[in-house]
Amino acid sequence: METRTLFHHREEEQKEERHQNLQMTSATRKTKFRTSEEEEGFTPLDLSIASALALTSEVSWEAKMRQEATILELEKRGQKRVWFGNEMEKLEKEVIKHCRFLRVRADKKALRRKAVAKAQLEKEVMELLSCRPPMFWIPLRAHAVWERMSVKLECTILASPLPEVTWYKNGVPIDLRVAPAGKYKIKNEFGMLTLDIRRCSLDDSAEYSVVVKNPYGEAYSFATVLVRKYYGKESGFDSEIYKRSLRDLEADFAFTLKPVFSREKEPFTLFCTFTSDLQEHQRDIRWFRDGELLKDSDRRQIKCGDREASLTVSCAYKEDEGFYSVRIPNLDGYNEQRAYVFVRDAAAETPGAPGSPLSVQCHDVNKDSLVLSWVTPSDNGGSPVLGYYIERCEVGTDEWQPCNDRPVKTCRTPILGLTEGKTYQFRVKAINRAGISNPSKASDPVTMIDPNENKRLINIPYDDGFRTITVSKDELEPKIKIPLPPTNVHASEVREDYVILSWDEPDPRGKEPLSYYVEKSIAGTDSWQMANLDTPVNCTRFALFDLDKGKSYCFQVRSVNKYGVSEPSLPSEPISSGDKIAPLPPPDQVLAFRDTNTSVVVQWSKPKEEPLGYYIYCREVGTDEWQTVNNKPVKCNEFTVPGLKTGKEYIFCVKCVNEAGVGDSSPESDATRVRQAISCPSAPRDFALLSCGKDNMSIGWKPPKRKGGTTILGYFLDQHDVSEINWHEVNIKPIGQRVYTVTGLDQGHFYEFRGYAMNVVGVGKVSEPSDIFKCEEWTMPEPGPPYDVRCTEVRDTSLMLHWEPPLYTGAGPVTGYYVDACEEGSDTWEQLNKQPISSTHMKLSDLETGKCYIFQVRAVNKAGVGPPSLPSDPVVVKTKPGTKEIEVGVDEEGSIYMAFEAPEVVDTSEFIWSKDYEGPPNPDRVQTEDKEDKSKLILKYATERDLGTYSVEVTDTDDDISASHILTQEELDELRKISHEIRNPLIELISGWNIDVLEKGDVRLWLEVEKLSPEAELHLIFNGKELTSTPKENMEACDVNLHQNKTQEQRERAASLSATSTHKINFDRANGLVELIIQDFCEDDKGTYTAQLKDGKAENQFTLALVGDDFDKLKTEADAKKKEWQRKHGPHFIEQLQWKVTEDCEVLLTCKAANMKKESTFKWFFDNKSRSDGQYDSKTGAGLLPLKKITKADKGIYKAVVSDDRGQDTTQLDLTKEAFDDILKELARISVLSASPLKIQPTAEGIKIYSEVKYYTDAMKATWYHNDKRVEGGDRRKTGTTMDQVWLHILDPKESDKGKYTLELFDGKEPRKLTADLSGKAFDDALAEHQRLKQAAIVEEHRAKVVRGLPDVATIMENKTLCLTCIISGDPYPEITWYKNEKVITFKDRYKMEVKGTVITITIEDVSSEDSGKFSIHVKNKWGSETGRVTVSVYKHGEEPKELREEKALIPGRP
Repeated sequence: METRTLFHHREEEQKEERHQNLQMTSATRKTKFRTSEEEEGFTPLDLSIASALALTSEVSWEAKMRQEATILELEKRGQKRVWFGNEMEKLEKEVIKHCRFLRVRADKKALRRKAVAKAQLEKEVMELLSCRPPMFWIPLRAHAVWERMSVKLECTILASPLPEVTWYKNGVPIDLRVAPAGKYKIKNEFGMLTLDIRRCSLDDSAEYSVVVKNPYGEAYSFATVLVRKYYGKESGFDSEIYKRSLRDLEADFAFTLKPVFSREKEPFTLFCTFTSDLQEHQRDIRWFRDGELLKDSDRRQIKCGDREASLTVSCAYKEDEGFYSVRIPNLDGYNEQRAYVFVRDAAAETPGAPGSPLSVQCHDVNKDSLVLSWVTPSDNGGSPVLGYYIERCEVGTDEWQPCNDRPVKTCRTPILGLTEGKTYQFRVKAINRAGISNPSKASDPVTMIDPNENKRLINIPYDDGFRTITVSKDELEPKIKIPLPPTNVHASEVREDYVILSWDEPDPRGKEPLSYYVEKSIAGTDSWQMANLDTPVNCTRFALFDLDKGKSYCFQVRSVNKYGVSEPSLPSEPISSGDKIAPLPPPDQVLAFRDTNTSVVVQWSKPKEEPLGYYIYCREVGTDEWQTVNNKPVKCNEFTVPGLKTGKEYIFCVKCVNEAGVGDSSPESDATRVRQAISCPSAPRDFALLSCGKDNMSIGWKPPKRKGGTTILGYFLDQHDVSEINWHEVNIKPIGQRVYTVTGLDQGHFYEFRGYAMNVVGVGKVSEPSDIFKCEEWTMPEPGPPYDVRCTEVRDTSLMLHWEPPLYTGAGPVTGYYVDACEEGSDTWEQLNKQPISSTHMKLSDLETGKCYIFQVRAVNKAGVGPPSLPSDPVVVKTKPGTKEIEVGVDEEGSIYMAFEAPEVVDTSEFIWSKDYEGPPNPDRVQTEDKEDKSKLILKYATERDLGTYSVEVTDTDDDISASHILTQEELDELRKISHEIRNPLIELISGWNIDVLEKGDVRLWLEVEKLSPEAELHLIFNGKELTSTPKENMEACDVNLHQNKTQEQRERAASLSATSTHKINFDRANGLVELIIQDFCEDDKGTYTAQLKDGKAENQFTLALVGDDFDKLKTEADAKKKEWQRKHGPHFIEQLQWKVTEDCEVLLTCKAANMKKESTFKWFFDNKSRSDGQYDSKTGAGLLPLKKITKADKGIYKAVVSDDRGQDTTQLDLTKEAFDDILKELARISVLSASPLKIQPTAEGIKIYSEVKYYTDAMKATWYHNDKRVEGGDRRKTGTTMDQVWLHILDPKESDKGKYTLELFDGKEPRKLTADLSGKAFDDALAEHQRLKQAAIVEEHRAKVVRGLPDVATIMENKTLCLTCIISGDPYPEITWYKNEKVITFKDRYKMEVKGTVITITIEDVSSEDSGKFSIHVKNKWGSETGRVTVSVYKHGEEPKELREEKALIPGRP
């Protein structure tokens, strides 16, 4: 812009000069030039402005030179345009130019001089106006630094003129010449004062001040510098202390994430809590399953609060099973916890059915087909999985339709018959012998699209590649009528059951839609057959089933459009069906290792072939039932099995999973007991000073939270004097107790301590340093703090608090203790006991369930109350699941005992019993027996001296395991009573003497007692004499216990009793049954019966008095039954003739006879006529007469007769009236219940709706309804029944036939209705199928056929004339072609053909052996074709035909 303006001004000047030149004459005039000061005066304001401009916009020397050069150049250009003027004019111009230049130069120099003078004057004025005393705008501030660090003290001052600055340390001026070289650095720049102190030492801790002075005043500021000693650790923002301080603010997991056990279709939640509120950088809580990030969805909800986070799945499937992890971000990355979620199978509708399959996925999606895969279930229900049923559902509907009629054997199969553009979901059901499983989770929705569609899209970039235009290749295709053949025909997937054939579209393909025909032939032949049954394939994939095994096939494909069919493609390579996929062999070795109290780690070897995953199974030792561990295959070869019972032994096995299913079981692992694996302990904690002397300190601490599953063998302590750098060991040998006195300390020094715990595995991590304690002798009169405050026996509302007395007792002995409680998170302590208690334990009751408490204890002596102990660990007042209590009872020996079971024990655990919390019980009065995870305390005497509170604790466990029991007087009395009964037992009577009269008139006397041991003894006494079983009795062997040392007198008494009646004694010790059977019951059996029993120490006796009226009634009943039995000693019916109807609607007449011999006969009669279709089972005596399809002709009277030389018996059944009607009603009831749902069957005549029944009778009263209106038979609607079907046939269906059809059947009590909806798609599909069948019937009626006439074989002698005649049919009349050995016959010379309507005759004159062969006639019209075949055999004169010779050879005995 500056150049243009200058150029414009110069042109104006040149114009003015040219105008002056035109007015000038030849006379010259003398011109006088004045300077700017002479021409015009300037005011002081103008001069100040000019000076300011000159100072701020002074042009450099180079710029001036460029400007002058530009002016000269412009003047030269102007001179070129002026072609007139004289030399004087030129001289005048030069003078004017130099005058202008000199004037400008003089003006600038004058302005600069005046501006400098003005600025100097103003500066002096401003300095006089700005004079002020010093003032600290920003004073010094205090600093605290670590040793060997540098610190910089800074402040800002305002003062004019500049002041003098002096720095002081503790009031002494800092002299840089005296101070160590480089120690201090002082700066004063732009009003900022700085004192830099390098490598601070403890001597640099002081008060630093600065004094500033000028002529107008002075100012003072000070600050304190504190130098701290830091022992060999990094400092600053990268120091561990700084990081630890930040980490202390970060939230972490409060509890371990535990495994979750859920079931299909049920919700589950993973929940975790944090130790504090989440920081801002920790809000991004993330959940993962098997390493995959999880997000919110319809079934999954993720929540995150300040102190908690949760993941909820509203409806679980087995696909949701897996390792779940949650991550909390922190400064070092993130903290993570993992837990496995198990999803069990839902209960199947059929008991014993397998679990549902899982992981249903779709592959190779095309227009109308895809490949479906899934994973077999882990639980087969007890029998092998036989196959799978597949169902599909269109998205947006709830209707699931089957995809296969026969079960699929493997876990992968093609799905055909799908519709392009529709979206489907699939699910799978497994089947075994017991039934069908629940369906799997539905697959992800998949839309049927052409996979080649994307390949036909072309993206054309434009606008430098920022945009693209998508063009379909179809728009660029040329117009092609007859398509080209496809290319690259190959098998993309080969299986045992199917082969998927793939090919590429022809290129170019044309604009018309394409479909394809697939042809196949056996490899090595040229005979091609249609493989897709005349139905074109719409995509470039085709699945072929049922290929012959062992054969190889070649395939070729033809393209089809509306103009025609292409030539075939090049044949594929030979393809054969694949080998059968077999289940994988199991892993060779399975190992199980301890992990926690409820889990075991299982490892196994990987097989050679990689499986889809593994299923793990476990079995508790002592049981035969295997439990499924995981329902989703795991990929790794190591798995932690949770949820096991603590202390139980388990055996594990593993199975491989592939497409063929679940393989065989691996070898079983060794039995592993579920207990915590041993490891190094964690660090001890909470160090406390219990007593202090001049040069020693007594230190106590709490045990590690994790003991490592074994005994803590001891502790190692380190001490640290805060004035030193290094830590020093306190002890070399481990300390067995948790209290130790450290000696050799310096009085007045400060110390801190840390420790390590040790077990058999090794030494654990070091603890955090304790608080700093001062080594100063305690002289206070109050006692020191108690220590080791701990809680046991934690239950829902109570707990037991224990502590140890203080080591320092002060001015006198400790007289009591106060217990204080505080809720976690609160700072308010509440004293629980008003009066001090003297014992070192206290039972706390009436606590609030679920709350978390902390306790502390203070000791009391005569001087007062001492300091409180360290607080106890926080404890939640709630009974833990699985908590055991002390069991009190009496054992088999009659001893009173107390037993406690703790499955959580470790190998080194011990049971510590105590009485009244004062130490172990007196060993003279108790006996302790420990076995594995149980402990038993036996009271030897059980007297009042044993009353009290018994408690037990288990050592070496991480969690508290303890219990107590108060033995009261009432309970002791009850236990002693039971003990007495055990030590002096009586055999318990269950049922006293009972009397039964048997069939033959025998009398049975029996009683029942409790179960007895095999050594039990029985003595039966009758009227003072012992009874024995009669030796001559030919009955079943009985278990009789006779006294081995009987006297001679007892034997004589037994012999005298056996002379009158026969006795049998049964003594069933296992069931406690005593039985006496008396045959020929008579007057001699009247009297008193006593059973004397003895079993070890226990004994008892039971008496029965059989006299008076009781005896008379018993004898009368026995005599009557004896007579009845004698009557029935011949053949007779024990079950009379009766009828029953089976589920198959078959009427059975049954009866049963007894006492039959080989010679006995069994006959059936109907209306006094013998029937031979009756049955009789001589083994069971059962008679059976089946009436398979009963009709009115079966009405009548039925009889069954048994007879032999001992007699005859008859049973009869009248089926003429009500009984026959009852049978028909029962048949109707069963048949109605068996009626199948209505089925729709299109036919060539119309649409048939029917229901299948087992047996139709008129009593079922079948009635049809259309849209709730009764259907009457007519020309278009026919109704009818058969023995097994009820049907309605709609002829020539129309739109009015749409609607709901109902079949009503009556079962004798109430009607049953079956409905079918014949509308919408169902009607359209049925109508289309009817029309297809109708058209097919027409085609079948009119197509070309060979009806009859040709034999299979025609035999003729040489030189004869052969005539072959057949009858054909077809409309239009078919084309006729004869073949000989697959070649067309030319009719000339000897071969002639005659056609008379439908009769076709071929004549061969003068036949010879050359005419032998296979002849066939092929007829064809537009509806179809057919071939008739005949074999002609020509034999020579005098020879037998070959066929006749073969026939004779087949007939034995003929020459």
